[in-house]
This record gives sequence, C-alpha cells and structure tokens, in this order.
Amino acid sequence: MATTTLRTTAGYRTGLYDWLTTTDHKKIGILYLANSILMFLIGGLFALVVRVELAQPGLQFLTDAQYNQAFTIHASLMLFLFVIPVLAGFGNYITPLMIGAPDMAFPRINAFSFWLLPLAAIVMLSGFATGGGAAAAGWTEYSPLAQAKYEGIGTDLWIVALLLIGTSSILGSINFIVTIFKMRAPGMTLLRMPVMVWTMLVTSILVLMATPVLTSALIMLFIDRNLGGHFFDPANGGNAILWQNTFWFYSHPAVYIMVLPAMGIISEVLPVFSRKPLFGYKAFVFATAAIGALGFSVWAHHMFTTGAVYLPFFSFMTFLIAIPTGVKFFNWIATMFRGQLTFSTPLLYAIGFLTMFLIGGINGAFSAAVPVDFALHDTYWVVAHIHYVLFGGSVFAVFAGLFYWWPKMFGRKLNETLGKIQFVFMFIGFNLTFFPMHILGLSGMPRRIADYDPNAGWNDLNLLATIGGFTIAFSILPFLWNVFITFRSGEPAGDDPWEGNTLEWATSSPPPPYNFDHLPEIRSERPVFDARHGASHA
Repeated sequence: MATTTLRTTAGYRTGLYDWLTTTDHKKIGILYLANSILMFLIGGLFALVVRVELAQPGLQFLTDAQYNQAFTIHASLMLFLFVIPVLAGFGNYITPLMIGAPDMAFPRINAFSFWLLPLAAIVMLSGFATGGGAAAAGWTEYSPLAQAKYEGIGTDLWIVALLLIGTSSILGSINFIVTIFKMRAPGMTLLRMPVMVWTMLVTSILVLMATPVLTSALIMLFIDRNLGGHFFDPANGGNAILWQNTFWFYSHPAVYIMVLPAMGIISEVLPVFSRKPLFGYKAFVFATAAIGALGFSVWAHHMFTTGAVYLPFFSFMTFLIAIPTGVKFFNWIATMFRGQLTFSTPLLYAIGFLTMFLIGGINGAFSAAVPVDFALHDTYWVVAHIHYVLFGGSVFAVFAGLFYWWPKMFGRKLNETLGKIQFVFMFIGFNLTFFPMHILGLSGMPRRIADYDPNAGWNDLNLLATIGGFTIAFSILPFLWNVFITFRSGEPAGDDPWEGNTLEWATSSPPPPYNFDHLPEIRSERPVFDARHGASHA
C-alpha cells in the first residue's frame, strides 16, 4: 500500500506541477533561462519601438511620454530581467555539476529566488495598465526627475520590481557562495575549479556587497515619492548627487555581474573547441578576482560631469581595471593560437564575443579620459559602448552557452546550420545597429530623445541603425525554430558530444536528479579530459 502511494505521488509530481514546485537546481536553471529569454523577446520589442520612432526625424507614432516609457522599460527588462538572470540561470544549472555537488546548498531558497523574477516582471510591466503609464525616467531613474511631481505610479511599480529582483539576487548569491565553498567534490580544490565557477563566485560576492546599496537607494526614493521624504529632492534640502552615488555604486559593479559569468562561459567554450587547455588558468582566476575588487573603485566615472567627484582618481582606476580584462583577452587568444579549431556554433559565438566585447572595452577606455568624457557624456557614444559590452559581450556569450550546454540540458543538439544562420544575421544586425551610434555620438546626438532636427545630419545613420535592429530581430527567428524542431526531432547528443573538460560531462545528458552515479578522480581543472585520456597530474 505504501508503495502504491509513493508511485501515485511520484506520478503526480510530473509535468507542469513538478516544474512549478521543483527544487532541483537543473530545472530551476532551465526556468531561469526560459523566463530570461521571454524577457529578452519582450525587451527586444520595446527596442524595435524605439528604433522605429528614431528611424526618421519627427514624432512618428509615439508621444514623448510614450517614448520615454518604451526606452525605460526596454533597458530595465534587458538589464535587470534578462542579462543578470540568464547568467544566473547558467550558474544554477552548471555550477553544482561542475563542482560535483548533488544540488545547490539551499534548494528551497533557490526556487524562491527564481519565482521572485516573474513576479517582478509582472509588477514592472503592470505600469502600462495604469493611467500614468510605466516608469519613464530611464533605467537610471535619476532624481529629481523620478520624484512624484514628474512621474506617475509606474515609477513606484518599477521600484518594487527592482526590490524583488534585488532580493532574488542577494539570496541567490548567498546560495552560490555556500555551495561553492561547502559542496565541492573530493579533490576539487579552489584552484581546480573551472573558470566558470570562479566567475560565479566573484559575481556572487559583487552581488552581495553591491545590491544592498541599491536597495537602500530604492527605499529612500520610494519614501521621497510617497511618504514625504526629501533624500534626493534639492528643492527641499535633499541631494540629487546622493542618488547617483548610491545608484552607480551598485550599477557599475553590476556591469561585471553581467559580464563575468559571460567571460566564464567563453573560458569553457574556447578550450573545448580549440582542443587545448585554457592558457594561463591561474592568471584567469587572479584577473577575475582583480576585476571584482577594482569594480568597486570606478563607479564615479559615470559622474565626471557633475563636478562632485575627484576626477584623477576615478579616471586612473577606470584605466587600471582594463589591465585584468586585457590579461583575459591575451589568454583567450593564446588558447586559440595553433589550436585544432572546430568552428561549431558555440565557437562562432565565442569569437563574436571576443571581437565585439573588445570594441566595447576600447570605446569605454576612451570615456575614461576626462576631457573625452565631457564631450561624449550622454550622447549616443555611450549607448554604443554599453551595447557593445552587454550585447556584443553578454548576449553573444549567452548564445555560446546555450548551444554548448543544450545537449547537456536536454540530450539533443541544436541544429548547427540554423545556429550558424542565426549567428551571421545577429552579427551583421548588431554592427549595423550599434556601430553607427559611435558616429552619432561624435556628431553630438544626445541619448534619450524621441525626435531630432532633420538638418542635423543624423537621418541616414538612424535609419541604418533601425534596419540593423530589425535584422537582429530576424536573427531570433532561426533560434526559435531551432528550439522547436530540436524538441520535436533533434539529433541525440550522447553524454559528451563536444568531448568536454569539466565534470558536467561526466554524467548522463540530461543528468539524473542526483547528478552523478560516480565521479572521476579530480587531479586538475580538467578532470573529464584526464579520465578520457588517462592523464595523471601531480
């Protein structure tokens, strides 16, 4: 009788109910990825609205207020509900597998961290259903622009959504830190952990240290707007620069929160498809830690033009943080040099990351020079920079990771031909969209404007950027079709289709609920490679 009851219960916990109540890190990771891709699609639609409005001078079909809502929600979805969570999704799925753990340290907290995110998305987007509309002061929500007399309830909903997202991030970061320090398999020392795990560890420390600062700023802004506070309102003795300091103290480390796990993905893909070990493993680890440490010393380079920060210090620190990133680039290139390159889709996206993120880093270094920043601040140069870093960097890495780990997650390979078609259109569309923005910025076009002078000379470049935006949108169609046909009739992948290096390839594809039947002996940062080739390391 007990056996029958157990079978009934087990049968009941299948399908949708199982996914809604799961505490398995693998299913939660897939839920993170699915929710994040949905946010990417919605955020992309808002981007197309912005680009259509800017394709020609004059207000085409939006009012100024509607345009402000569109670009604010586009950026908020992409940054807070796509890039950060999608990389946390990879971390959720891969980190326990890479360190030989059966699950995350706190499975129920892990599930709670995820379910805060769709709730936050609903809260943020519900602003469109109110009379005042959604948040409209930009993703930075600068005060006093974000004060109640300028904004409707959409900003309050935006604040609540970010508090939910921040809570999710803080709980997730604690979970990652405890899992990595306490649940590694025997032999998995810190300097044998995969680089992906190191990037998740440093990212989690950044989240834990920076997110509470943003949380405090959001609570103060909510008090200003609803409870008669004056933290950021200069008209009543507040200080608008205080908002910028607290916001950027989080939001510049957040750039590395959005990039470091992407670097980890690239650091796992390149050695496998180059058939070489990662060049300079320890240098990678120390460079990752250095980026995390220096990330807290550069926030005020966003505030050069305020006159409220010490310019030489923040300029120097901004240039300095380029050094560990440069170390990583040298090691990535050295990993590929004279390797037996296999140009599968994951490698193409990894190369796309290297080239586009390099441009984003260089154009950011331009802005580290104070006189240059004074000229380019709040122009489309900055828009180009952030997209080359976070689209050319993080998004290309996300697709590299999806194509690389899809066989592990679902036991089937995504179609290579469709993947390469997607890459070509995305790469071309990305550069058509964002490279002209460098020129627009140099010629003085301000960001966050819905209209511009038809005689300013910006017409053709804006039209080209809009064509590029629709090319990016088109590139997503092969991916969606690829996912559909792979689930229906995809090529079975086997347990280790890429001949990988790290522990996730030592179990079945997809893995069982408990992850591993047995583990290979861990003598280096490449235990599966060692087991496959019978290598021995001291």
